[in-house]
Parts: sequence; structure tokens; C-alpha cells
Amino acid sequence: MSAPNASTSVSSAVRPNGAGAAAILAAGIGAFFVAIFAILADQSAAIKSAMIFFKPTGPLSGVTTCAIVLWLAAWAILHARWRNRSVALARVNAVAFVLLIVGLLLTFPPIADLF
Repeated sequence: MSAPNASTSVSSAVRPNGAGAAAILAAGIGAFFVAIFAILADQSAAIKSAMIFFKPTGPLSGVTTCAIVLWLAAWAILHARWRNRSVALARVNAVAFVLLIVGLLLTFPPIADLF
């Protein structure tokens, strides 16, 4: 009798990657919304005044606070839905990377001023 091959049983087990994927995608969503809120606060006086949570900082305090709240909400929702699943990590990474790049580009004045 031969002993079962331990490496076969370990490699055949698929570990869910949903929790990590949720964190990655939520980070991309958060970065994107920093730019969206910054553009909205820059373009609208009403939104700009609504985004002033701490007067010395100005609307940046509301922009970042709202983006952080959305990041945490996205992370919580995605984690709850994906925590025990395996998701297409390459696709999640690609979407998160695109959101990060678009968010970064939208924070530069020459691009943000187009809106």
C-alpha cells in the first residue's frame, strides 16, 4: 500500500479569493470617487459648500470623507457577496486598475477642467 500523495490533495483544493478581490475592487472604486466628488465640488457652488465638513480644510474634507464612506461601503458589500467565492481575479484587477487610473487622471486640473 502506498500513502496518498499529499501534494495532489493540497493543489486540488481551491481557496476562495473573493475577500481579497473585494478589497482590491473597493480600492479602485474609492479612488474613482475621490475624483468624481472633487470635480462635483469644483463645478457646483452648492456641492462645494455641502462638502465643507471642516472649515480650515474646505471642500476637500467632504470630498475625502464621502469617498472613504463609499470605499468602505463598497468593500463591505462586495466582501459580504464574495467572501466564500472564487472570482475572476484578473478581471477584478483590471477593472480596479482602470478605476484607479481614471480617478488619478480626473484629479489633474487640465483633465478635470474639461467637465
